[in-house]
Amino acid sequence: MARVVILILMVLCTATVAAENWPGWRGPQATGVSTETNLPETWGPADHVAWQAPLRGAGVSSPVVFGDRVFVTSQEGAGVRRRGSHPSLVQGPDGESAGERTLTGARQSDATRFIVSAFDRVSGRRVWEHVFDAEGALPEVHDKHNLASPSPVTDGRRVYAWFGTGQIVALDAAGKVVWQRHLGAEQAPFDLQWGHSSSPALYKDSVILVCYQGSSAYLLSLDANTGKTKWKVDRGKDVISYSTPVIVDSARGPELVINTSEGVEAHSPDTGERLWHFAESNRFPIPVPSPHEGVLYLSRGYRSGPFMAIKTGGRGDISKTHVTWHVPTGAPYVPSVVHYRGLVYMAGENGVVSAVDAATGERVWQERIGGIFTASPVAGDGKIYLVSEGGETVVLQAGRTPKVLARNRVDGHFVASPAIAGGRLFLRADDRLVAIGQ
Repeated sequence: MARVVILILMVLCTATVAAENWPGWRGPQATGVSTETNLPETWGPADHVAWQAPLRGAGVSSPVVFGDRVFVTSQEGAGVRRRGSHPSLVQGPDGESAGERTLTGARQSDATRFIVSAFDRVSGRRVWEHVFDAEGALPEVHDKHNLASPSPVTDGRRVYAWFGTGQIVALDAAGKVVWQRHLGAEQAPFDLQWGHSSSPALYKDSVILVCYQGSSAYLLSLDANTGKTKWKVDRGKDVISYSTPVIVDSARGPELVINTSEGVEAHSPDTGERLWHFAESNRFPIPVPSPHEGVLYLSRGYRSGPFMAIKTGGRGDISKTHVTWHVPTGAPYVPSVVHYRGLVYMAGENGVVSAVDAATGERVWQERIGGIFTASPVAGDGKIYLVSEGGETVVLQAGRTPKVLARNRVDGHFVASPAIAGGRLFLRADDRLVAIGQ
């Protein structure tokens, strides 16, 4: 009996050591890749679902995980729908029949409130919840999301949650307010067409925010301990971005990389100084780069837009010096790409998945697997996970030959990208959180 107990303890300790955090939208290295093994492959509504937790309100922000806590944000109460027609991923009248949906689970209340929730990673028990009112005029948004679109980020001591009005709050481990600011009231209104979606990024003791709203575009660094401004870079008018900044190390120092309507640009995360840029206009710059060993793999966004590989470490205009390869068309509208084991994977809104060679950009394979993909793919344990809006997660075997390992479905509408931590896959539906795994 003693030997059995010792064996169990050894297995548990090994699992604890192997578990890694997923502290921001694209994981520990902002790549969408997990180093964990023994990740789930098959599941169903009543099979290998560890827990499901309802959320107060709705939203499309992704969950983040640190230690034994899972954090997620949502919005309670009605928002403001932008007037006119709303572009959809599926063109034509059959978007709904193909699986595309508008935001579900929105609950009416007498006021619009923002919610930051913390759950126990193992059991799904709600540990705490912080609720505060949305202040000022509410920005107009698209049918498929609301003002709880930016994902939170955490350093283990605090969780930083940003919302589409420009309100940002830092909460401690117990859910108490450390500091909060309202950038939409202090600086300029958050009036980006279709609504703000960029998530915060952490760098040393700073929280870095991309506020490229068009009418007033600026890059901001806040002290993570106090919320006070460390530096601000004004970008004038008419520069927009829906994308989240990515911080990477290069041979010449750290770089803060942003996908914008003017192109791809890098700044110093210490001072805000602009380091390099690649000029290429884009109406809806949404995806983020996937960095790997000094190279950024990224798509620009919009319908069948360009995708490319850019070497870090440049200065000034790097279009002729640091662009390894550039493909002018074929990338997804919304989802980011993921680099994994020498291939770059892309999941399109039309259910077509592609893998291209990371060294050359040449297509290795392309398959129509079905589904509507707004969430970005994640990878780990030799698998690629693709979460469709209809609740089906397609699990692919990573490699140069397309192979579907499993198709797994849970009920709900899924726009948020998944997180991986502690041997589990965390999926966020509009109105609830789902933990997949033993």
